[in-house]
Amino acid sequence: MIKLGDYNTLRIKKRTDFGLYLDGGEEVGNILLPTRYCTPAMHIGDDIEVFLYLDQEERLIATTEHPYAKVGEFACLEVAWTNEYGAFLNWGLMKDLFCPFREQKQRMERGKRYIVYIKLDEDSYRLMATAKVERYLSDPFVATKSQQTEQETWQAPQPLPKHGDAVDCLIWQKTDLGFKVIVDNRYQGQLYDNQIFEPLRTGNRLTAYIDHVRQDGKIDLTLQPTGRQHTLDFAEVLLRYLHENDGRCDLGDKSPAELIYDRFKVSKKAYKKAIGDLYRRRLITISDEGIALV
Repeated sequence: MIKLGDYNTLRIKKRTDFGLYLDGGEEVGNILLPTRYCTPAMHIGDDIEVFLYLDQEERLIATTEHPYAKVGEFACLEVAWTNEYGAFLNWGLMKDLFCPFREQKQRMERGKRYIVYIKLDEDSYRLMATAKVERYLSDPFVATKSQQTEQETWQAPQPLPKHGDAVDCLIWQKTDLGFKVIVDNRYQGQLYDNQIFEPLRTGNRLTAYIDHVRQDGKIDLTLQPTGRQHTLDFAEVLLRYLHENDGRCDLGDKSPAELIYDRFKVSKKAYKKAIGDLYRRRLITISDEGIALV
């Protein structure tokens, strides 16, 4: 089955002066891969991976280029130009991606970047972007609509994210609490200011860790690994630091989080857990001046 706005593996049928024709099956027919994307290594009968989208004439066409995102994915895209119908976003292909006014939360401006969801419009069979991304975020506790289309095709819930899981995050928007993020291209998450020790902005992609899955389906995140193993690993790092620095560290469990992060690149929470672990093992003492080897 041909997937528009996605990667497909298709067989080369024939070569022409303007490119290669790929076999799209009985329903679709031949699909052109223009000459600019053809290489001497491509031969009749070969199976090649291509991305399928619509050209300026709304004809199905193939490319070996990789867009910044495909159908069913979120991305931060820059507005290349606008007209009386909407905005056109640069998504890494020759033809820009259309975002009509009805799919904008505010009028998009040329040169600015916006978080959007890429979808296939079922009425017009065209690829488009929408800035109303909340519609396409899932609740981890319930079955969800297919993210590939807006049809009533329901999927079983994915395995529930667990405390400590590493996840891919797209920074979505600044809030009073920190940043909203999109987790694993599926869920809504929150990074809190007291967990952030590096400059972040909308569109950044990074790895974060599940701290807590709330009953409302939102996910609290941390930029530091969590769990017992991380505490043990960092406790050994801290112990080595003490041995290399005359057995003392001037940072204690009441020290500012920023100072702790600057020196050890961990959160204050992780630092305090490591101190507690070393103290219970009777390897350190704790005072107002910091910590010291026994």
